[in-house]
Amino acid sequence: MSLTERSRAVLPLPAMADRVPFVALDRQHGPIREDLQRTFDRVLGASAFILGAEVAAFEDEFAAYCGTSHCVGVASGTAALTLAFQASGIGPGDEVIVPAHTFIASALAVVHAGATPVFCDVDDGTGLIDPSAAGAAIGERTAAILAVHLYGQVADMDALGELAERNGLALFEDAAQAHGATWCGRRAGTLGVAAAFSFYPSKNLGALGDAGAVCTSDAGLAERVRALRHLGQRRKGEHELLGWNERLDGLQAALLRVKLRHLDAWNDARRRRAQRYREILPPGLRLLEERDESPCVFHVFPVRTGDRDAFRAGLEKAGVETGIHYTPACHGHAPFAGHRNDGFGVADAWAAEEVSLPMFEHLTEDETARVAAACAHALTARVA
Repeated sequence: MSLTERSRAVLPLPAMADRVPFVALDRQHGPIREDLQRTFDRVLGASAFILGAEVAAFEDEFAAYCGTSHCVGVASGTAALTLAFQASGIGPGDEVIVPAHTFIASALAVVHAGATPVFCDVDDGTGLIDPSAAGAAIGERTAAILAVHLYGQVADMDALGELAERNGLALFEDAAQAHGATWCGRRAGTLGVAAAFSFYPSKNLGALGDAGAVCTSDAGLAERVRALRHLGQRRKGEHELLGWNERLDGLQAALLRVKLRHLDAWNDARRRRAQRYREILPPGLRLLEERDESPCVFHVFPVRTGDRDAFRAGLEKAGVETGIHYTPACHGHAPFAGHRNDGFGVADAWAAEEVSLPMFEHLTEDETARVAAACAHALTARVA
């Protein structure tokens, strides 16, 4: 019996074996454990824990990987986005257009830079910023647009680039979920004034703690980010800017260098597992639409369904871990209570319906089958 046929009847729960984890970093780290350990020992022996040679080497390697002239390592993805705004002159009196469906850090970075986020709606099929909605949100104080590359897929940078150029705006990338993703063959990080990356451990390229980076081909912007991350210091003892303490640890940079060598292979593995999901998941779930211009690297695998709580409870009962990305929609969080919070119907729908299924490069065939069977049971049990 096919999954389509089985979806028409209430199915028995799949046999409970080990739980299917949402993320399994132990499986990623196992095959490279010796490399990670040697790297740790090298940094420990050098006693170079803040900035230094390891950070400089990672910055060169990640810039080359992305195709930008400069990479500046910082302490987190939020710091990367905040410092990119500040280094570009975005601040008090400015507005930045932000998609209403994104992690709160995207909007918080605008606030931390002293500017005001202005939310706009997103595309129904991808959850990415809608260029038409972004255009409608432009006002007299608009200084920039933030394109968030959500779920591992790059936003429509052609349309957004034209919109920004036509209105004299800066275009930034929040590429925290798009390591190695491309738009028309160009990697995320090369498509705007500057791009912010997060290396939170569960990202496609993850550190063993918090870490981030700003990528840009603007030498002046890169120089300002380097100063801002280091207490405003351009050279030792000379603090010329009101900076932050947002430096990348040498240990995290060194560990990221090990992992960067595996990133493309891991992304390919995620794509294969996503394709398998598409083949065996039951009808009744809305799947992420993929654009030909941007093959998705699947930071997570999102599906949409009504009565999400019951659906997730069914998967939990079957031993399948899930996540939500994101609820509430960004404009619904308490820090933005004073902002306009209507007119974002698509973002609100994503916030109400999205469920993230297990997705990581070492997910097994048996586990994908268990997830699909659990989804089929959860859907049919919900309406029985």
